[in-house]
Amino acid sequence: MQSVAAAPPKLDTAVVADAVVEQFGLSGDYAPLVSERDQNFRVTKSDGTRFVVKVTSLVEDVAVTDFQIAVLLHLENHGLPGVPRIVRTRSGQGRGTVCGADGVEFYLRVVTWLRGRLLRDGEITPEIAGRIGQRLAGLDMALLGFAHPGDSQVLLWDTERAGDLCSLTHHIGDAVIRGQVDAVLQDFVERVKPNLLTLPRQVIHNDANNENILFDTDDAVSGIIDFGDMLRAARIIEVSTAASYLRSAGDDPLQVIAPLVVGYHVTSPLTESEIDALFDLIRIRLVMTMAILHWRLAAREDDDLYRQKTIDGESDASDFLRRMSTLGCDAFHDRIHAEIEAKTTS
Repeated sequence: MQSVAAAPPKLDTAVVADAVVEQFGLSGDYAPLVSERDQNFRVTKSDGTRFVVKVTSLVEDVAVTDFQIAVLLHLENHGLPGVPRIVRTRSGQGRGTVCGADGVEFYLRVVTWLRGRLLRDGEITPEIAGRIGQRLAGLDMALLGFAHPGDSQVLLWDTERAGDLCSLTHHIGDAVIRGQVDAVLQDFVERVKPNLLTLPRQVIHNDANNENILFDTDDAVSGIIDFGDMLRAARIIEVSTAASYLRSAGDDPLQVIAPLVVGYHVTSPLTESEIDALFDLIRIRLVMTMAILHWRLAAREDDDLYRQKTIDGESDASDFLRRMSTLGCDAFHDRIHAEIEAKTTS
């Protein structure tokens, strides 16, 4: 909560640019990017090549920063395409430092910029959802067995800690919505959470939302970005998190969720227990989104850019939660199993 409530660093752009030139040998035109916790810039060189420069929040533990760097280096060594690459300093390090006007030192990172169209900016078809599932499965397969001292970070967006958000729901002004959220959180604490530790666990991306998945002009998944919420968790949370953002507007709430699950399963088979947990975990992620959104409205200033961004992007979460709850667990599982069987036997 502290990391999200705290304002991101606000260093002068020229100070950051000078530090990047000195330590990374990189110069270009700087454009600010909206971020939840860090101060980020898009840097464009004279030849058009782009990078992301990150000034890390002081609230983030250095072990977590090094974990994020280590993951990207691991994926680079693994040869996995479509993920950012770490740009090393002149001395070969994964991070540098930059000092603010008050002398406080921040960690400084540079990663490559991935080109592509954001998922949010195009139509999400069942075919596209299936490709997302396949790509996420490939990412998780590349991360299987990876471990780092920072992979167990305490994170507000950790689904396994969703019960901790019960203290935030009083910020939800609508009594009906607040009641729905409280009920789902209570069910999670009493019934869902005890089973999570029995499921396959590994390091996961944990934030496959519609602003972190990129597509090329042929509607193929060209990249996955923003590895800031990675942690070790139940593998199925990777799928449920992505599914919670595939909120189809039609009569069928599973129109694109089912193909996502099938795409993941045919690439990296899910266990029966993992599939059984999906319905509850999707609803939990929706509830987390709603609780954190309403808390953030109170925790950040009205002109905070990330605050406004989340208001614009998460306004349909409560409606989709209602639609999922109306569908029900049994109908959800019947549909997922039927589509998996149809795909695997065709």
